[in-house]
Amino acid sequence: MNLAYTLILNLLKGKLEFKEANDKIIFNSWSIIQKFIYIKVRGLMEEIKNLALVAHDNRKADLIEWVERNYESIMHHKLICTGTTGALIEESLKKKLSKKKKVNLSKTISKLKSGPLGGDQQLGALIVDGKVDAVIFLWDPMQAQPHDVDVKALLRIAVVYNVPMACNRSTADFLISSPLLNEPYQPLIKDYSGYINRSV
Repeated sequence: MNLAYTLILNLLKGKLEFKEANDKIIFNSWSIIQKFIYIKVRGLMEEIKNLALVAHDNRKADLIEWVERNYESIMHHKLICTGTTGALIEESLKKKLSKKKKVNLSKTISKLKSGPLGGDQQLGALIVDGKVDAVIFLWDPMQAQPHDVDVKALLRIAVVYNVPMACNRSTADFLISSPLLNEPYQPLIKDYSGYINRSV
């Protein structure tokens, strides 16, 4: 953990004390710091992550192939999927794991509603509640969806809460191979208290 990151965490926790060289600065007023710091700490991501896997119909085959290729890494984590995608991933993983050992996938995979039936909104709510650590969402850029507004809302809320998100296979490869995926990680998110406390 570098010095700048440690300083920010101490400031945000209200400790408001740091040392650099022989100087010691103590701030007792959180209101003063709030004027200068525009980020806050989100809940700690544990070593075992909650990974959301979503794909539109024309991208489901890509996601299944990607899951089969990376299943050993994926199986260390908890999976959250929208309806149809979750069923396909579960079936694929059962085939992969049947030769090795029996695994109860019901504890590994949580299935939400299908996207057009509210699954994307359910996933967005989980992100807001801090129950999703990363999203792999292979969406179809060549075809309009009946729930386009839900898709846009999901993409937006993932950015608002600083959730890592891959929207293509290359980015998904980078995400799944990151050493941060398998260790605790403390993300920071923008502090929206100015917006919340605005006068209306």
